[in-house]
Amino acid sequence: LPGPPFTHQQTPRKMVYYGQTSCEQDTERYLDVVKYVFSYYKKEVPLVINTMGWVKGEGLLLLIDIIRLLVPSHIVQMDMNDWKTMPPLNPEYVHLSAGLHTKGKQQPKCKQLDMSAVESWKCSEGEDVSAPQYKLLYVHPEFPRAGMAGEVRVHSSVLHDMSILGYLGHLQYPDIGAVLPLHSLVPYQVPFSAVALRVIHTDVAPTNIMYAVNASWVGLCCIPDEIRSQTDGPVLLTQTPICDCLGFGIVRGVDMEKKLYHILTPVPPEKLRLVNCLLLGNIAIPICVLVGQQGIEGEIPYITSDYNYTI
Repeated sequence: LPGPPFTHQQTPRKMVYYGQTSCEQDTERYLDVVKYVFSYYKKEVPLVINTMGWVKGEGLLLLIDIIRLLVPSHIVQMDMNDWKTMPPLNPEYVHLSAGLHTKGKQQPKCKQLDMSAVESWKCSEGEDVSAPQYKLLYVHPEFPRAGMAGEVRVHSSVLHDMSILGYLGHLQYPDIGAVLPLHSLVPYQVPFSAVALRVIHTDVAPTNIMYAVNASWVGLCCIPDEIRSQTDGPVLLTQTPICDCLGFGIVRGVDMEKKLYHILTPVPPEKLRLVNCLLLGNIAIPICVLVGQQGIEGEIPYITSDYNYTI
């Protein structure tokens, strides 16, 4: 409400690193993440749930799953001019509709049904057949071009970059007037044996894992398992854990001789002590961070202009 998210970033009570800007590739893990985070809601204050803008096709079905999962007291649905694809999400519609991973309540298929038959059907079913109880607040804006999806899509990548830049701003010293380039900041040295690695969005061969991790944006996470390494190489997870994310960082280098990751992060040391897992997702460091560092002579690290676009 106060403005774009990058202008007022807060440390959340509970956070999971999903690792992608869209959940299309893995909706089951998305729902598991929602369940995990929601399970820590203590109900001591009202909770406002900001759903995503994917409301067509499977996105609408996923939204129905989320409504069933979270059982809200109110739903605010904002329509837009000349767009009737999305039906009003009233309790009866959600009750009867199948979601992506949940089933809707089937109406009894009977031509004639007296009251006694209705009662016996309810009892034999053995479950609550009533629709969910929430109030639908349906908002239809009258001003032109309200909610034009095309304009939002153009700016979404810019907003993502601004969020990352806003987060990296916490690396700067508030008492120094000038903005320091990232390569002048001292990184943390993290032993290979201290953290487990996992690439979320794709399969990477173990022999190539360091190429993927180097110069990448990572979630600094905490898994309940103890990290045990049989070798002096990196510890690799075989599955993506759903666990607490304590913040983010940039792997600005990998020292293969000393078996160290060099990580830049604004996460305070008392929280970093809990980090034992690095999750790499499909979130890239903004290009301006790589090409805009002052004081670099010659070729810029991790950047190439000699690229074959036919690959």
